[in-house]
Amino acid sequence: MALLARRARRAETKAVSLGGGVELAIPAHFRCPISLDLMRDPVTAPTGITYDRESIEAWLDKGRATCPVTHALLRHEDLVPNHAIRRVIQDWCVANRSRGVERIPTPKIPVTPVQASELLFDLAESARVRGRDDAAARCAEVVAKVKALARDSERNRRCFVSIGTGRVLAAAFESLAAAHSAPAGGVLDDVLETLVCMMPLDEEAARILVSPSSLRSLVAIAEHGSLAGRMNAVLAIKEIVSCDGEFTDLSEKLDEIVDALVKIIKSPICPQATKAAMVATYHLARYDEHVSARLATAGLVPVLVEALVDADKSMSEKALAVLDAVLVSEEGRASARAHALAVPVLVKKMFRVSDLATELAVSTLWRLGRAPRDGEEEEDAVTRCLVEALRVGAFQKLLLLLQVGCRDATKEKATELLKMLNKYKGVGECVDAVDFRGLNKLS
Repeated sequence: MALLARRARRAETKAVSLGGGVELAIPAHFRCPISLDLMRDPVTAPTGITYDRESIEAWLDKGRATCPVTHALLRHEDLVPNHAIRRVIQDWCVANRSRGVERIPTPKIPVTPVQASELLFDLAESARVRGRDDAAARCAEVVAKVKALARDSERNRRCFVSIGTGRVLAAAFESLAAAHSAPAGGVLDDVLETLVCMMPLDEEAARILVSPSSLRSLVAIAEHGSLAGRMNAVLAIKEIVSCDGEFTDLSEKLDEIVDALVKIIKSPICPQATKAAMVATYHLARYDEHVSARLATAGLVPVLVEALVDADKSMSEKALAVLDAVLVSEEGRASARAHALAVPVLVKKMFRVSDLATELAVSTLWRLGRAPRDGEEEEDAVTRCLVEALRVGAFQKLLLLLQVGCRDATKEKATELLKMLNKYKGVGECVDAVDFRGLNKLS
């Protein structure tokens, strides 16, 4: 209540800037009690308080199931459009148009569960009929309506998600993929784009997408589709492999999926697609060492190392996670040991990005420093990595990590790494002054 009282006091001076230092006061009953801005889509709660729809729905979406003013229980479905106040606000905007005030548009009526269900029924029926051009055209028409309504507002999207639209779209994608020999057809792209709007998908929708025909089409779109289609296909693949970690149904297409993901990472089309491809690749690499080896032989390790040089936090964490998973295989470790930037970049990322990035960097360094199975040449490569780690200040950073604390698994790896590095301390090391400043503060 104190917060709302302070907002009410500030609202007394709320005004619209007209330029040139001139301001026009907004009537108090035109402002939303939450945002204090002019209401564009006023809705009234059962308590009699009127809010702007966007503000009150954002309030409820955060788990607050009460009216901000009266603290009475409040649900999304309790909100009723206040057409009277909206018309008055629009009239006020029109009356002050000469003073620079723009008229607020009439908000679109939200879709109801009944209307959404009717659209899904039409979609399921049209997708079920195979081999008929009119059925495909009808399917594309319905999908366009669903996509347009879902993008109109978050409320509409939630309505579609709540009635299982993801499952219906996944089934339509599977049916259309099985009926068309050209897997990257226009109607499939439309269905896939709408499906992405409904993410995250539930387990049933993800299982439907694992069918051979769906996977064939997803891989084809990811490799040869339009830029938007490729991004949507990668997002769908990420949903499949991230759902529950069970990839038994992917075995026949696993290599093709890996190749498609590697292509996206090596030749980025947009940051969102690259990050989604990395997440999917991480899950697949953790599933099977064969995938890790295939990723290494496909040349992914140098790409990840070089991507880490100037990556932001999100990209750094994902690239480090994939790199750590790829280095489970002997091929991955050999590729990283042969890259001149691998060790310096990993040491640099410790304490520079996040706690997760630090743990992943330690794990990756630990894999690089492990004793080789056999071969003098491989042993020399491990020695070079450990000496390089010493020279770029890994020893001091690991000591600092043990002082500030970390998870038990990371602590074990850091301790083992220190033992590995200690064998080569006489070779020479270069200590970063940043690490000494950190140690002095902790002492």
